[in-house]
Amino acid sequence: MANFLLENVLFLQLFMVITAQTLADLLRGEIVGDPQTVVTGPARIEHARKGDVCFFANPQYERYIYDTQASVLLVNRSFEPRQAVPATLIKVDDAYAAVSVLLGFFNDMKKSRKCGNRLWARLSLRRSVACSARIGKGTHLYPQVYVGPNVRIGKNCILYPGVRIYHDCVIGDNCILHAGAVIGADGFGFAPTPDGSYRKIPQLGNVVLEDDVEIGANATVDRATMGSTVIRRGVKIDNLCQVAHNVEVGADTVMAALTGIAGSAKVGAHCSIGGQSGINGHVTVADHTVLAGHSGIIGNVRKSGTTLMGYPAVDYATYMRAYAKFKQSASSKD
Repeated sequence: MANFLLENVLFLQLFMVITAQTLADLLRGEIVGDPQTVVTGPARIEHARKGDVCFFANPQYERYIYDTQASVLLVNRSFEPRQAVPATLIKVDDAYAAVSVLLGFFNDMKKSRKCGNRLWARLSLRRSVACSARIGKGTHLYPQVYVGPNVRIGKNCILYPGVRIYHDCVIGDNCILHAGAVIGADGFGFAPTPDGSYRKIPQLGNVVLEDDVEIGANATVDRATMGSTVIRRGVKIDNLCQVAHNVEVGADTVMAALTGIAGSAKVGAHCSIGGQSGINGHVTVADHTVLAGHSGIIGNVRKSGTTLMGYPAVDYATYMRAYAKFKQSASSKD
């Protein structure tokens, strides 16, 4: 498989496209559809466009496969569609495990592109910006800031000492990133292998911070596996928070320190998240949700304006009634 990847480097550099048949050969898969379907890159199935290749392994996402615009879908051999699928299918033994090989393939393609012979433009001995990065007027970078290749930073931003912005990330206007913040590190993606070890799934997406976002000290926002991790306009994130890959945080939401949001969660606008709280992956949280500190959301929150508390988080009034019962029970035993 490694030799196959090396043999295709020149082809990818020149044409930047690949066919379904090539992917099927790479993944030892079976094609259902047109083997000459052309693919230009991977994408998440929810946001796919013509030319994208996506994977489907979680039944929660089956609704997308029947009207997706993706050209190729990677699926398990056991999958039997309930209606016609417009995309060409590649059936493999384990779609989730195969996607790490697929992303590695496209990652090698991406690495083959260079920024000329002069990769770095030195601003000072303690501050470095890639030659392909773009920084807007009025933006100030403190010492020890790192700005990676193809990063875009808007106007009037402040990046305090030690901020790290990985390749391809986008920062809007009037953003503030405090010391040690990391934008665009790899999302936590690993596929189990038959011998019990884990294979890293390359993270090919980026992070987008819209205008007026503030990120606290030593907070982290991970890059997407495919697509973008998106922090909408006006969001304020406290110190030591973790936002995982492919999360979307709605406009003007605030979260206090030590909050963690797991992968692919969608948090609505104008939410307030208390410190040391957690939100499970792949859930949706409605606008104007208030989550008390030390609480955890494990399922969708559909009603806007709800105040939640506890783990699993429930309506605040319900929690307080239950808490009163717990106290009464504990007192009676004493």
